[in-house]
Amino acid sequence: MPTVAFATLGCKVNQVETEQIKEDFLQRGYQEVGFQEAPDVYVINTCTVTHVSDRKSRAMIRRAARNNPQACIVVTGCLAQTDAEELAAMEGVDLVVGNGVKQNVAALTEAYIENPSTALNVICPPITPDMKPQRILYQAHHRRTRAFVKIQDGCESFCTYCIVPYSRGPMRSKLPQAVVEEIRQLRHLGYREIVLTGTHVGYYGRELPGWDLLRLVQTILREIPGDYRLRLGSIEALGFPIELARLAAQDERLCCHFHIPLQSGSDAILRQMNRRYTREEFRKVIEIIDRMAPLTAFTSDVMVGFPGETDADFRETQTLLQELPFSDLHVFKYSKRPGTPAASRQDQIPEAVKQERSSILLNLAREKKQQFLQRCQQRPLRMLIERRIGENRWLGLTDQYIEAQIHLDKNVQGEFLSVTLPRIQEEIPWAVPVSY
Repeated sequence: MPTVAFATLGCKVNQVETEQIKEDFLQRGYQEVGFQEAPDVYVINTCTVTHVSDRKSRAMIRRAARNNPQACIVVTGCLAQTDAEELAAMEGVDLVVGNGVKQNVAALTEAYIENPSTALNVICPPITPDMKPQRILYQAHHRRTRAFVKIQDGCESFCTYCIVPYSRGPMRSKLPQAVVEEIRQLRHLGYREIVLTGTHVGYYGRELPGWDLLRLVQTILREIPGDYRLRLGSIEALGFPIELARLAAQDERLCCHFHIPLQSGSDAILRQMNRRYTREEFRKVIEIIDRMAPLTAFTSDVMVGFPGETDADFRETQTLLQELPFSDLHVFKYSKRPGTPAASRQDQIPEAVKQERSSILLNLAREKKQQFLQRCQQRPLRMLIERRIGENRWLGLTDQYIEAQIHLDKNVQGEFLSVTLPRIQEEIPWAVPVSY
């Protein structure tokens, strides 16, 4: 039986795409093995959102070539889409597959193995609007309590710092019935949480007449009954359907957890980023959702060190974050992406300044997380038990994306429990069951 190993870098979209590629290999008779086990095929799903991502992607390729020089090394993902020829020149790389045809990695790999070319194969066609995400029906449970469904791909925002529109192409939505069928199959396999993910989840259905994210979620909840929950991936503030908050407050199957990227709290920097909203428009979205669905967890992405960001700009970001009810923050330092407008600017921020600002916001993130835990303390929460982490000790995730640990003397993996959080001092707070 041929063997295959996978490595995934970057976002949740990449992770779900690796799962889809894995499913195709498994159905073709391959056995998945660890990266160190000298497989017949390596599939490396790359990321290029920062220069660090580029470096890690190339390091993973070199590691595969060292582990088994005889293996077929297949490189796909965002770095493969933007820098195909450079990756093709790396020692050991046999096949480079772009994002537009990533779903065909297994078939392309087998075709290459059966008829290897003397020249390296690079298959990276331009991504076009008709290349919609395809339905994938998994045949086996992949050892997780949560499953990810990619409902959308592509971006047309062209933020001045971002390479994603070039690596992911135009926005395309998976057909609604395909999404429903995929989730129904995942429920049949026993998954209790389904995460809807994509590059621009909030713009789902933009090119499908009569469809948007709200209608899709309503359709899923109506057509697929049962005890499970839906979680939504990152949604831009201007693309957030406000009625989703009301739906989350009414139906416990939709998690009260929304990730809404901010990037900057300075209007001047937002304009230079081409973000198309103001700090007050962003504030209004968060405050409306918070009123409609109390105890909602808000997380966000924040960038520091964008070219030209002054101390005053940074203080505006810091102030806005302090004022809004975030439960956690993902803080990033600006990274040059060749080919983007911001990369050519002369007013780049020194690394030491980026580091200082990053540290300030990371400390703020810890404070906001603790404040949110205090809001949740002693309130009944629903937690999905994900895995055992010790003797009679389990790790779970609440609807609000709070990771907590709990003592129970039964196997409760994959079950929902009603819990409270009496102890929140530890890095991973302790939960106790309300009823079981």
